[in-house]
Amino acid sequence: MLDAMTRRTFLAAAAAANVSTEIAIDGNRFFINGVPTYKGRSWRGHKIEGLLMNTRMVNGIFDDRNRETIANWKYADTGVWDADRNTREFVAAMPEWRRHGVLSFNVNMQGGNPRGYAAKQPWVTGAFLPNGDIFPEYLNRLRLILDKANELGMAPQLGVFYFGQDQVLESDAAIRRALKNTIEFVLTREYKHVLLEVANECNNSKYDQPLLKQDLIPLLMKEARSITVRRRRLLVGTSFNGNTLPTEEVTAVSDFLLLHGNGVRDPNRIREMVRQVRKQKTYAGQPVLFNEDDHFDFDKPDNNYIAAVSEYASWGIMDVEGYQTIPANWGVNTDRKRGFFNLTKEMTGA
Repeated sequence: MLDAMTRRTFLAAAAAANVSTEIAIDGNRFFINGVPTYKGRSWRGHKIEGLLMNTRMVNGIFDDRNRETIANWKYADTGVWDADRNTREFVAAMPEWRRHGVLSFNVNMQGGNPRGYAAKQPWVTGAFLPNGDIFPEYLNRLRLILDKANELGMAPQLGVFYFGQDQVLESDAAIRRALKNTIEFVLTREYKHVLLEVANECNNSKYDQPLLKQDLIPLLMKEARSITVRRRRLLVGTSFNGNTLPTEEVTAVSDFLLLHGNGVRDPNRIREMVRQVRKQKTYAGQPVLFNEDDHFDFDKPDNNYIAAVSEYASWGIMDVEGYQTIPANWGVNTDRKRGFFNLTKEMTGA
């Protein structure tokens, strides 16, 4: 017979293992477990309830299969790169993000530029084989992140394709296979807390695959919406370059609208982008969510974050040096990071 303390520990672990966080959309609001996010919250007269504050953390499952470039990512204390350590430290940092009111983050199957805005990307960092199958070790690392998010009540945005690595895939069939494999991994594990970003910046000129470019991406988004397991599907969106609106064709097939604030220096342009996308003929009242913006100024009376919130749009930071350059320190360890997280805590009442 178990003693009382052991039994309580066992039951607590079992309860944590059975936690099921579920993300949903009702009109222009996000809900987690049937309750609007930040329920009842407003800040400086701006409604916060129903928003989804987030961070761009695309390299959480990062690795490099190019032996000539892998040394770029070595840790200073060991002199070697360690993909599992990267994910372990990512997972260890997640509770701190959550304590500050961040409910979502990006992680991408093909990662993101590990040198920020490096013009060339010779590294091979994505999860996909040329035929669209997925390396098991990437799924193992992704599982750790999604499990922790599930436990914390967070709703990650899982990106599938990235313009710096799409050339790895050998054909349209491989792209479709990669998409199907990714979605079915999420659905068969009965994760209910994951949003899907089909492609990061589909109008980026560096995409090699036509199927991932803006003219054809609506077809792939429709395909993503059609993939079901036990009659469940994922909520789907895709993003465009900074300071660019989605096409009306993309808006029509989006469950949520992703905007990027990169290149936007005037916060009033952020406001204008939100208003303009809501005027599109195919806009149907979906939530608007900035999930990439490399502008900060968190100590100023107005900035891109405040501008988005003032138009009832969610917002997320892209800290190139702090959270995208590899190896990353996933903690809240710089003034820039503290500025974002402290403002998020203030806004959300975390």
